[in-house]
Amino acid sequence: MAEEIQAPEADQSISLTPESSAGERIASKPVSGATTKRRYKALRRIRQYRWTYALLLPGLLYFVIFYYVPLLGNIIAFQDYSPYLGFLRSQWVGLSNFVELFADPEVGVVIRNTLIISVLQIIFAFPAGIVLSLMLNALISERFKRAMQSIVYLPHFLGWVIIISIWQQIFGGDGFLSHFIVGLGGQPVNIMANAAFFKPLVVLQVMWKETGWSTIIFMAAITAIDMSLYEAAAVDGAGRWRRLWHITLPGIRNIIILLLILRIGDILSVGFEQIFLQRHAVGLDAADIIETFVYDRGIVNGDWGVSTAAAMVKTLIGALLIFLANRAAKKFGEEGLY
Repeated sequence: MAEEIQAPEADQSISLTPESSAGERIASKPVSGATTKRRYKALRRIRQYRWTYALLLPGLLYFVIFYYVPLLGNIIAFQDYSPYLGFLRSQWVGLSNFVELFADPEVGVVIRNTLIISVLQIIFAFPAGIVLSLMLNALISERFKRAMQSIVYLPHFLGWVIIISIWQQIFGGDGFLSHFIVGLGGQPVNIMANAAFFKPLVVLQVMWKETGWSTIIFMAAITAIDMSLYEAAAVDGAGRWRRLWHITLPGIRNIIILLLILRIGDILSVGFEQIFLQRHAVGLDAADIIETFVYDRGIVNGDWGVSTAAAMVKTLIGALLIFLANRAAKKFGEEGLY
């Protein structure tokens, strides 16, 4: 009797194993099926928008080839690099290039000039685009507004060689201003070769060239503001300035902060071509910046390691400034960059 009673129990215990393994197989099937379904949907979406991805491919390849692949060249900062030996056979020197960089007395002058020009651009050139956008938005005639936008956009499409030539014809020693002063009985002046005026002159050139172009983003942000807010404010008796202060500026505040964060991260970059075309007229003490320092050390003198180290330090500082500026914006309750 005991054996007859125990036999079913043994059969039951043995029968549990196949049931459990089958249950595991059954439970695992929906997971793999869901994964396959997601992959099928992704492939179907790629196939559906294949021409969109094809149009995006050239831009993606551009950034990969010209922005991301060159990052591999930063290993030169840790080498005594020679173009004849290449990356693999050049001697590794560790951090000696960075030590030589910070021990160079020219670096202090270069950083000072770069920061002064960049801070002046942030103070004067950056708000100029906001002010011009508000002025254009205040125009009633849409046709006149578009005409003014086209006029102020134009300098952006001119190269720095052309712009410097135009300014030379106006403010140079043989320019219009000098001839005008001589005609009034004064002495000829050459503002373009005056080191004291160089940094403000650079900022004015940037404002003249880029202010109109920067209004594109601000004008787009202004047009996205709900017009009913202006109508309600006008009904409540708010004047033009109060509507500007309480509706327009808060409406574009996020865009302003976003662009300001990006500009702060780019504080060590003030434009190579613009400075390079004018620095010999005023001297290196007034016009030598980080970009020209990298050019002189790397391209002219062949000191590739130090020049790459300088460019690498500039990039790391820019990334750190973007992180800190974004974090500060978050603490003040703004959306920030990310």
